[in-house]
Amino acid sequence: MNTDGSSPFVRPYAVTGGRTESYGPLAIEALVLTTARGREVMHTLVPEYEAVCRTCAEVKSVAEIAALLGVPLGVAGVVVGDLAEYGLVVVEPTDGDAVPDIQLLERVLSGLENL
Repeated sequence: MNTDGSSPFVRPYAVTGGRTESYGPLAIEALVLTTARGREVMHTLVPEYEAVCRTCAEVKSVAEIAALLGVPLGVAGVVVGDLAEYGLVVVEPTDGDAVPDIQLLERVLSGLENL
């Protein structure tokens, strides 16, 4: 709750039209960067869209954006998807078909077992 008694999540959901998923597939680890056009017009956008453009002046993942802005992951994904559709950010696609590094997975498992 905010100090005025309102919920901090009402406005982002209103901005996204109640949507919880972006129009296209968007992985939480996808990297996002504001475009030159996004930097030019971000001051004219609604606060949530402007915040994402400002945050992504340096490359950030969708998960980082959600955490930094304090919004649910679904809201961050919808806003990033909308901004990408408008050409205000670019989203680097993830390689969903990549084969995981078995040695890395074994080291992670070993580290977890040692906890």
